Amino acid sequence: MGTDLAYNFVFKVVLIGESGVGKSNLLSRFTKNEFNHDSRTTIGVEFSTRSIQVDSITIKAQIWDTAGLERYRAITSAYYRGAVGALLVYDITKHLTYENVERWLKELYDHADPHIVVMLVGNKSDLLNVRTVPTEEAKVFAEAKGLLFMETSALESTNVESAFLEVLTAIHKKVASKEVTRGSISAVTLGPSSEFNEERWSCCNSS
Repeated sequence: MGTDLAYNFVFKVVLIGESGVGKSNLLSRFTKNEFNHDSRTTIGVEFSTRSIQVDSITIKAQIWDTAGLERYRAITSAYYRGAVGALLVYDITKHLTYENVERWLKELYDHADPHIVVMLVGNKSDLLNVRTVPTEEAKVFAEAKGLLFMETSALESTNVESAFLEVLTAIHKKVASKEVTRGSISAVTLGPSSEFNEERWSCCNSS
């Protein structure tokens, strides 16, 4: 258990999108390599963590899930506070979930840091025979909005790891390149030797 303390950064990443698109299973697949076939929605906000290595730096990813609150438009600004990354998820078999992506994007930018790294994720890619959202359409939209893009399957564990790693790597590059200024994108740093100690946020220290 002691290894959990040996990390350089904590990055908060939020999962957003319509109910039923598979956000909770993306979270459990990435952090625990589990998939829950029971689709009942849990009400509340929950998060899980997982540590990864990027360029010899250890990053503790703190992944937050709305856990059903999106059904009631009950997500508050506190959910987005301190987030440095977001996965905006839609279901490739339900076009309405894709149509609502723009609304989610607006809400995200209204409440989150303007430098936040965002990936548009088309989930349930295992259901190609009932796809209603063409890959190219979503890809063009993502490029136009400056978003990363990937299609995933939490069920088959396709691209789940890649999606999270790409987002976390992009966050780290922004911080490491000093592309962002103090007070913009937030990054927890631990250890007195880090050159990034001025980039701090206080809400989510290690427990």
